[in-house]
Amino acid sequence: MDRFVWTNGLLEPHEDLKAQQHGIKIYDGEDKTPFEYGTLILTSHRLIWRDHKRSDCVLALPLSQIVFLEETESGLGKSAKIVVHLNPASPNRPPGPVASSQNSYIRLSFKDAGETEFHRRFTEELARRSWEMTQADPAQQQQQTAQAGHTGARRAGIVGIERKLEQKRKETDQTISVAFEDLSNLMEKAKDMVGLSKTIAQKIQDKQGAISEDETVQFKSYLLSLGIPNPVTRETHGSGTNYHMQLAKELSQVLQQPLQECGGMMSLADVYCRVNRARGMELLSPDDLLNACKLLEALNLPIRLREFDSGVVVVQLVSHSEEEVVRETTRLVEESGSLTAEELSRVASFSVMLAKEKLLTTEKKGLLCRDDTVEGLRFYPNLFMTKPVIEA
Repeated sequence: MDRFVWTNGLLEPHEDLKAQQHGIKIYDGEDKTPFEYGTLILTSHRLIWRDHKRSDCVLALPLSQIVFLEETESGLGKSAKIVVHLNPASPNRPPGPVASSQNSYIRLSFKDAGETEFHRRFTEELARRSWEMTQADPAQQQQQTAQAGHTGARRAGIVGIERKLEQKRKETDQTISVAFEDLSNLMEKAKDMVGLSKTIAQKIQDKQGAISEDETVQFKSYLLSLGIPNPVTRETHGSGTNYHMQLAKELSQVLQQPLQECGGMMSLADVYCRVNRARGMELLSPDDLLNACKLLEALNLPIRLREFDSGVVVVQLVSHSEEEVVRETTRLVEESGSLTAEELSRVASFSVMLAKEKLLTTEKKGLLCRDDTVEGLRFYPNLFMTKPVIEA
């Protein structure tokens, strides 16, 4: 915190506004500070923090003091943060909120999200180094020249050391900039990999060429590990209804094929696990998933949210209507003679919970009857409904 200085918050003539984000808390290393809720402003030359309640509380950190950045993900009860590693404080800096600090870094906590986009712009400005292109004030240059002449050769050794340290710092900054460029190139290559995965997925779907069943299963396992290439997030689509609408469309694309493979129906808990596995680090909350599923029918998408009488909530294909569920369940029970929920689950390859709900729904329609014993609940075809009555 001893690198920050007090400022009026106004931009200098040579300074450009790049980004800003509300709801930012500043930590001095791991320690809390009084600067708990404010607006963070990124310019071409400085990082400015303005308190939301006190208009006179404005801090500034020159970008030239920053060595490199780190981004930490949000967790349970923790907001996402950007860790800013700093050079040592200048001895002749203007007054600031802290006289001295033992920490060589600060943490910026993003309570209202937006950290990904801000981190990207922050990184770009550090790589651009606009402050080095700004010409120093002529009067300041004259003053520095006079001071250098006044000290004479007596301080030449110290000046030489300072120059070497400054040159080493610039070389370090240049190395970091090259590293960020390599990271950008890697991200570009990742786009090519995503395109390749889509091509492989399409070939598997169409079964073009000599692809055996074992190879198909192996390729599917690879594609499952790749996940969703561009998941919908609040940073890219904002918050509220628009975010949930775009998320509903993503769910429709991701779940349509798995639903077809597992009998047209999947519990909401299974959907939650499958989707979050595919999204990688961009995890969804249960509330966001439920709100997105509630919009599936309104958006006329090929999957729907359904709640059984018992309270079990599932996602199912539109083509997988209740009549289809009853017809298929009746067929499976008739072929086996009788089935329990566990047995139906093994036969049809879906969860025991869904198997029980399908059996109860079919029983409600009068096509099955139950036998409830100490061995469990077993369902039989209702012969009174499926067989013609033989008159005596």
